[in-house]
Amino acid sequence: MNKLNSMIAIAFIAVTFAACKKDSDEPIVVVPPSDGSTLTLNGLVGAELGSAAGNSVYVDFSTDKQTAVDRDSWDLGFYSGSDFKVILNSTNGASALAVNKTDINAVSIADFDANLLKVGQGGGVLTATGTTPVVIDDPREASIINKPVIAAISATDLENKVYIINRKGGTNTVLTNDELYKVRVIRKGTTGYTLQYAKVAATTYQTLDITKNTEANFQFASLVKGTAVTVEPAKASWDIVWGYSMYWTSTTSAAGVITQLPYAFSDLVFINNIGGVTAASIAVTTSLTYASFSESNLTGITFSSARDVIGSNWRFTTGTAIGVNSNVFYLIKDGVGNVYKLKFVSFISNDGGTRGKPVIEYKLVKKGS
Repeated sequence: MNKLNSMIAIAFIAVTFAACKKDSDEPIVVVPPSDGSTLTLNGLVGAELGSAAGNSVYVDFSTDKQTAVDRDSWDLGFYSGSDFKVILNSTNGASALAVNKTDINAVSIADFDANLLKVGQGGGVLTATGTTPVVIDDPREASIINKPVIAAISATDLENKVYIINRKGGTNTVLTNDELYKVRVIRKGTTGYTLQYAKVAATTYQTLDITKNTEANFQFASLVKGTAVTVEPAKASWDIVWGYSMYWTSTTSAAGVITQLPYAFSDLVFINNIGGVTAASIAVTTSLTYASFSESNLTGITFSSARDVIGSNWRFTTGTAIGVNSNVFYLIKDGVGNVYKLKFVSFISNDGGTRGKPVIEYKLVKKGS
């Protein structure tokens, strides 16, 4: 290298270093949380109408962002936490039935009664009775990962059984035999899962590896597509999700016996409790309203991590007051401590809204530290 080229090279390195040093000295810009907004949630797919909206809608208050996800786009969720657990797609009315076999190729329609997969509209149970098993992730639990139908995935492969999946239900119906899947999940080391899956009548299966992602609550898979799919936003990027889902209801007999049953609900709202979100329900009084609630009113408020703090209590679908429940509003504390007050504005024609496109309003009450 001649002297001139050497001088040019040294000058280039010096300029590059100076540029890098300047970049490193620049302050990191922190975007403040939103002060609040009004959103119309996009629950409808295309031109559909009706209560069983096709989308689940995730909302992040601090960024005024909503994410609509087709609830028929996924089937299984693989927990990214320290445990190895798998959830069903409750938003699609899915159910699952264990088969006492570990060889997925050896499982056929002769190994189970498809009628046991029926849930909703009076079908199914939430407490095992006789030969009738529980076939949905228990919606009564504070967290959806507490009692999933699929047993926790064991480190011992031979302890992981085959399950039959009815990927779409909720109305006391089950898909035809040629639409049912059989699945088996085993661990892949300490960082993920291997899903074995096939149609029930198949004699060979396919596999899909799922890697845990600490930035997300779950990683998701579609049995129909045979691929991993994106569903939830990152766990730090959503606070509530609105949509249709399996849940539960109860009946009381003439003798006073209470029975809890699986039931598919429209307009359910769950909080991102796995992501650290908590919430509180606030009763409206003459002296305390959504409009008047401020940071000074937070004293003595107890926040809950139960995912169904809001549930279906924010609206009425029967009686003389069909529409938004104006007697209550909610507080949402996100994972970094921002506290928002939330009220529902409309959701049905009775209150001036559109079923499947609820309108929400929220306002920052206290900024997180």
